[in-house]
Amino acid sequence: MPRLRRTGADLPGRAAAALAPSGLILRGGLNFTSDEQRPTGPGGHPAAALLLVGNAGARYWQGFTLWRARQVRPLSDPLDSWSRAVIGAAAREIGARVLMPNDKPFAPFQQWAMRAEGLRPSPLGLLMHPRYGLWHAFRGALLLEAAISPQALLELNRAGGGARHPCDLCAGKPCLNACPVAAHTGKGFAHAACVSHVRSRDGTACARHCLARNACPHGTEWRYPAEVQAFHQRAFAGA
Repeated sequence: MPRLRRTGADLPGRAAAALAPSGLILRGGLNFTSDEQRPTGPGGHPAAALLLVGNAGARYWQGFTLWRARQVRPLSDPLDSWSRAVIGAAAREIGARVLMPNDKPFAPFQQWAMRAEGLRPSPLGLLMHPRYGLWHAFRGALLLEAAISPQALLELNRAGGGARHPCDLCAGKPCLNACPVAAHTGKGFAHAACVSHVRSRDGTACARHCLARNACPHGTEWRYPAEVQAFHQRAFAGA
């Protein structure tokens, strides 16, 4: 049987299919403009486009924990290592280059996500999604040599921002009143105060889950299970 010719038009679909068994998904895409600073693409030249990769909810957790159990040595950042391996496999499938949020110099993942999906930050600083609420994340990106077609971008980004920001419709803002150390204010996030509390004897509840994040009433059906929340809280606090 003759092999089908692979074209640039089917890259998002092929990338999504390669990611699917892991539980990671495509989280939007964009074409770079010629006058902006662009990361290096797979051929060593400035990339023409990118596909954002991440999760919605915690469908990735089973695949990650099975992979982690097979590792011979403990890893300092196992979720990043697993994500890099999964996204790397998708990159090899479509001829892309992997870029991770922890790679230096740090890339503007949050700005790319806002631009691609039209998302805006919540009062907690986390990006609010109209469907997933605060229970989603961006794990990496696939850098492409060729631009993504307008139709493919429309399909990729259609689930993003809407006309009204969900936080604008939330009168009570319970997320801002749930943190025991008032780490979230109009001046920004008090990172040191939050971490210190999570590590303290009084921060037992916060070490299991972020009270502020869980107070948000939007997208609760996508909320991470307790085990997943505890994992992320430990990673955040360096515990």
